[in-house]
Amino acid sequence: MRKLLLVVLALTPVIAFAQGFQVNLGGVKQIAMGSTGTGTLQDGASVFFNPGAVAMLPQNYVQAGFTPLVFDSEFNPSGTNATYRTANKIAPPFTFYGVWGPKSACWKFGLGVYNPFGGLTDWGNNWPGKYALESLNLKTFYIQPTLSVKLTEVVSIGVGFVYNRATINLTQAAPLANQQGQDGQAVLNGTGKGYGWNAGIFFKTLSGVTVGITHRSGVSTDFTGTALFSVAPSLQSQFASPNGFTSTVKLPSTNSIGVGIFPSPKWTLAFDANVIGWDVFKTLSFAYTVKSPNTTESVFPQNYQDAVSLRGGAQYQCTDKFALRFGTGYATAAAPDGYVSPQVPDADRVYLTGGFGVKINNHFNVDASFEYEHLMARTQTTIQTQLSGTYETNVYIPGIALAYHW
Repeated sequence: MRKLLLVVLALTPVIAFAQGFQVNLGGVKQIAMGSTGTGTLQDGASVFFNPGAVAMLPQNYVQAGFTPLVFDSEFNPSGTNATYRTANKIAPPFTFYGVWGPKSACWKFGLGVYNPFGGLTDWGNNWPGKYALESLNLKTFYIQPTLSVKLTEVVSIGVGFVYNRATINLTQAAPLANQQGQDGQAVLNGTGKGYGWNAGIFFKTLSGVTVGITHRSGVSTDFTGTALFSVAPSLQSQFASPNGFTSTVKLPSTNSIGVGIFPSPKWTLAFDANVIGWDVFKTLSFAYTVKSPNTTESVFPQNYQDAVSLRGGAQYQCTDKFALRFGTGYATAAAPDGYVSPQVPDADRVYLTGGFGVKINNHFNVDASFEYEHLMARTQTTIQTQLSGTYETNVYIPGIALAYHW
């Protein structure tokens, strides 16, 4: 029992990151158009969506966006009518982009800071899955310097270097009650870092259609952290506390192709297709710093599969100063049956988005967006914890951004 408990506790923080909510919130304009952007030129967010398009931007940019995310999930244990819900807490994804280059030059330099993975989930301490998770706060920060070069008037390429810095805080109950009947608890804190790259190519066709192709590499992230165990005094000697842990997680690559179509001066249509390479996440290993018979290095199968997303969006330029945007999309789940957990109960999902942009003057723009995601109901029994029930999740993401361009 105790060995199984330690395995679960060591496993949880890493699973939470690998399976964590993959946010595609690279830019507020793009979010409003279904999170498309691989094949269109919108603003400095091309640093994220397609580094190859950056050199084609007609202006330089400094912009920042804020997209608070509310993750609302419910769980119905198998064989009951009970329902448990996550607390309404807000995760704070943000973006910052800078793009600069002489107007007469064929190159531009870009810098992006963004959060491609993360989440804030709080189930509380009075639900059936408390031994798998009480709360999770995960943040990732990707920093990406980028260079883009215009090869001709119709073709440009770009590449960016990615540095990832991640933090995690996780709490869960431990099924080792004290004399008062109170559960034990585990608190895990860790940091991780990793490296990757982002490259793309952008075309302007003779018909006026624009096309983008990108590859965002996987990012192998090395985690170190501490684990604190609060258990009955009679058991404390069996739990080295604090203890340290290490693990390496392979975050997935993303391959994308996007198209921009312009049926009239007022309309922009955009379509993106993405393949997310979760197939790299087949096994998971961890190691404790303080070794004992209960805390040894272990390897666990995960058997993740690649996921696909299809997105579409549109912009209607109502006036010179005001634009309306809307979009939709669909994405498949990466977690196979048996590996869905309360950290983020993965499932096929649909997106609906909308928003608008206001041109304040020749240099300032304000953009707003809203995204609603619905994760389909999914009934699962998790192999690691045997937690069995039905998950259903909704995600609400408002967004606002301010851009200065010249």
